[in-house]
Amino acid sequence: MPATSAAADPLDLDATRRFVPELKRALHEVIIGQDELIHGLLIGLLTGGHVLLEGVPGLAKSLAVSSLARAVHGSFNRIQFTPDLLPSDLVGTEIYNAREGVFSVRKGPVFANFVLADEINRAPAKVQSALLEAMQERHVSIGGATYPLPEPFLVLATQNPLEQEGTYPLPEAQLDRFSQKLIVRYPSRAEELQVLERMARTENAPVVKPVATLEQIGAARASIDHVALDPRLKEYIVGLVFATRDPAAAGLKELVGRIQYGASPRATIWLALASRANAYLEGRSFVTPADIKRVAPDVLRHRVLPTYEADAEGLSSDKLVARVLETVATP
Repeated sequence: MPATSAAADPLDLDATRRFVPELKRALHEVIIGQDELIHGLLIGLLTGGHVLLEGVPGLAKSLAVSSLARAVHGSFNRIQFTPDLLPSDLVGTEIYNAREGVFSVRKGPVFANFVLADEINRAPAKVQSALLEAMQERHVSIGGATYPLPEPFLVLATQNPLEQEGTYPLPEAQLDRFSQKLIVRYPSRAEELQVLERMARTENAPVVKPVATLEQIGAARASIDHVALDPRLKEYIVGLVFATRDPAAAGLKELVGRIQYGASPRATIWLALASRANAYLEGRSFVTPADIKRVAPDVLRHRVLPTYEADAEGLSSDKLVARVLETVATP
């Protein structure tokens, strides 16, 4: 295991990211392909941002999350979201001890470093509200008392874009709490052949081995703040976000009436953090416009809501974001 620890100097970016190549190798020993998925999960890990994964069943979404937790030696809980789930099933509850005549707290599965919220859109509003408090405040309330969640704490949620019957669409306020929305796509033909060779057997599938510690993740997170972001790139980030709110002012008159809601200030914050993390993962100590453009679709797609007119014209959130990236001048 790499020697980097929480005591590492956050200014020494090369030292704090030594574990990154080994972490990527460990994940790829279990997950074939899905490079963008793994990259997005690592950005979430390094920035502390919760991540929403959307894709059809069978694309290794849950496997990727559980493997990431094992690879960094963190605690992991999977919560299967269902219509009959209660907030207490998520955060925990008070249990009365008749012998001692006192209440004791039984903590729920949300008390883990990595929480997989599987099929999050199948849970009712009260459960999603309880999860929202955990995501935003990083603590939960049980019986009138507040309990902090472990550090790091990362919610990695999945949803299926195909089956909408019996689901509860996530409200915009909760979607905005996710730093990124990653679209998990089908593997290539060559990758699917590798899946066949590795997984189509009765023996147990390979399991990722721990290659990093939570202390190393903490040191890497501290380094992210020291990745240089030029003032012109800060202006560029703000320009991208403002273009989603006022497309006419950005020279995007064809998008007027096509965006119902633009990106919030959280998008500005996460664009900066994610672009810094992208530069860090690529071995640089400074952000380039390419870093911002790479992370922008994942950061913006769930924050830019098309109108009914846009939907009728086939203009998805991704297409709207792509037009913004094409039009706003790059420094």
